Amino acid sequence: MTQPRHLHPDLLFPAAEPARSNARALYPLVKDLPIVSPHGHTDPAWFAQNGRFASPTALFLTPDHYVLRMLKSRGISYDALGIPRKDGQPVEADGRKAWQLFADNYHLFAGTPSKTWIDHSLHAVFGITEELSSATAGSIYDQIDRQLGTPALLPRTILDRFNVEVIATTEFALDPLTQHQAMEADGYIGRVRTTYRPDDVTDPSRAAIAENLQKFGELTGEDTATWAGLINAHRNRREYFCRFGAVATDHGVPTAMTADLPLVEKQALLDKILAGRLDAGDAELFRAQMMTEMALLSVEDGMVMQLHAGSRRNTDPLLMRERGTDLGADIPGPTDYVGGLRALLSRCGNEPNLRLIMFVLDETTYARELAPMAGYWPSLLIGPPWWFHDSPQGIRRYLDQVVESAGFYNLAGFNDDTRALLSVPARHDVWRREVCHFLGTWIAENRISKSSAEDIAIHLSYQAAKDAYKIA
Repeated sequence: MTQPRHLHPDLLFPAAEPARSNARALYPLVKDLPIVSPHGHTDPAWFAQNGRFASPTALFLTPDHYVLRMLKSRGISYDALGIPRKDGQPVEADGRKAWQLFADNYHLFAGTPSKTWIDHSLHAVFGITEELSSATAGSIYDQIDRQLGTPALLPRTILDRFNVEVIATTEFALDPLTQHQAMEADGYIGRVRTTYRPDDVTDPSRAAIAENLQKFGELTGEDTATWAGLINAHRNRREYFCRFGAVATDHGVPTAMTADLPLVEKQALLDKILAGRLDAGDAELFRAQMMTEMALLSVEDGMVMQLHAGSRRNTDPLLMRERGTDLGADIPGPTDYVGGLRALLSRCGNEPNLRLIMFVLDETTYARELAPMAGYWPSLLIGPPWWFHDSPQGIRRYLDQVVESAGFYNLAGFNDDTRALLSVPARHDVWRREVCHFLGTWIAENRISKSSAEDIAIHLSYQAAKDAYKIA
């Protein structure tokens, strides 16, 4: 059987010579480097319990909002895909039927990175070289399902198989970290690490924020009705997360706005939250102040701060009511990093212990804002292309726009930021190939020497992420 196009050895390399040969020469240097995945959303229960994945559907379809949103865009019901409802009404319970529906519509993914990642996983993990389609759905489902019952497809074995050195999960401040406690007990913390994402107690737009702040106080033994107590609660909780390997915090915010208010104004905002009297402007200001507070805490404890700004989340109210969050209804929006970070950087941008990694969905900010900022402020790094832009073309646009102002060593390397475990090696391979594409072209244009390109390729494929996230 002819190999699918996605397995071509020159995948994503330049079409023209000598750039293609240059990329070919660079790729073996990075192809088999360990994978460092310092930010993502894989389920920690997979690694704690190390049990069998339930089905091909549970592995490829259910957790992947990239896949779900495309199917939704063509009118395919989430009920038919087996996505649970809040009201408990029945949805398709037969994973094979949902898989068949997915395969019937797999042509929709032509041209998307999702198809590249899924095809890569089918071949690299399961040895499947036939194209997923209506006709092959049953056969491919059976091949995957049989292998899921073997030790080679247990979650920890997958990490071994693809040389995943470190993988980070992401948990909210109120999460009990039960799964990480289990991993601590059997010595697995370090390879799998948590990340402190306190949006549940820093973002007033979230439901039950006042109740969450009360729980936060109970959890930490602090009086979160006072500003000092609230900050101490974060200090306490960050220390607890570090026990389970955390090296970073993560903040998903609609804007990059920060603030540096006097104590009396900060306390007034907190009082409004607890009384349920916060308007939209107050909510934005509280969130902005909390970002500065998180930066100040990072100056204290050295945790790396990640700012994911610019997503307009949960834009489909019906989906939110019926099924909840993280199901594909999030849309990029414009982002002002220069104005937004001004207060934070004025307060602590020159602190040697602060490291803030900027992520953005607004590509117009790459050359105009992020690259010049990271090219000046010692506390700033540019995160890799995120979400809608972690595609081959997205990576090319990113490198084209940031390198000339920021250089290569103000970039944070790559993180896959995925909920789909099997896409981790595929995403890293796409990044590494695109780095070789970019550097191979620069060698051909005599913009960089081969020896420098080799060093940079290895750095961006592996060491940059370890350095950015302070992973020993």
